[in-house]
Amino acid sequence: MMRIFYLIHQLLFLPHMLLYISSKNKNLIREDLYCKDVIPNSSFKVAFDLTRRLSQSKYFRTLFYFRTAGLFSNILRVFYPRDNRFTIDMHTKIDGGVILAHPYSSIINAKQIGKNLYINQLVTVGEKEGDKPTIGDNVKLYTNCTIIGDITIGDNCIIGAGAVVTKSIPKNSVAVGNPAKVIKTIEVVERSQENEVQ
Repeated sequence: MMRIFYLIHQLLFLPHMLLYISSKNKNLIREDLYCKDVIPNSSFKVAFDLTRRLSQSKYFRTLFYFRTAGLFSNILRVFYPRDNRFTIDMHTKIDGGVILAHPYSSIINAKQIGKNLYINQLVTVGEKEGDKPTIGDNVKLYTNCTIIGDITIGDNCIIGAGAVVTKSIPKNSVAVGNPAKVIKTIEVVERSQENEVQ
């Protein structure tokens, strides 16, 4: 019985498919949707998974509306609201593959964010005197961390819970504390293109 209810609820989100189809950010939306999985080739599978995720997660809905900003998106938000406790500034540029690990009361206001951002609750990424952070690829932001000002967080960084970051962090680093300090360098194995072709 519950499965039928969820399916009916999911069908109510079919109008969002028009937003998806007309969006210039279709690839980013797919990367967000399948942030932990392989993107399927089937358009039907993508449509089914997208409407299900939109019906089940207001956090994902917030990200979807960010990707599809416009008049129709604003109209749908009236009937299918986003989560007001998770905010993404409309001027922020975010690549695909965003992993929303319960981003309750998180604010994202950056200049640029790379692919595969992982974000927990109570995270603040914001400006200081009009200057905003730049965040690289594969960065993890844990609970209650704060990143502000004209700084850069390099690729593959982990910002620990409660960290306050006001200075740039080099790539492949773990930073913790207030003020944040690098406590560890992560060894990232990068395979060359030659090794990938076998």
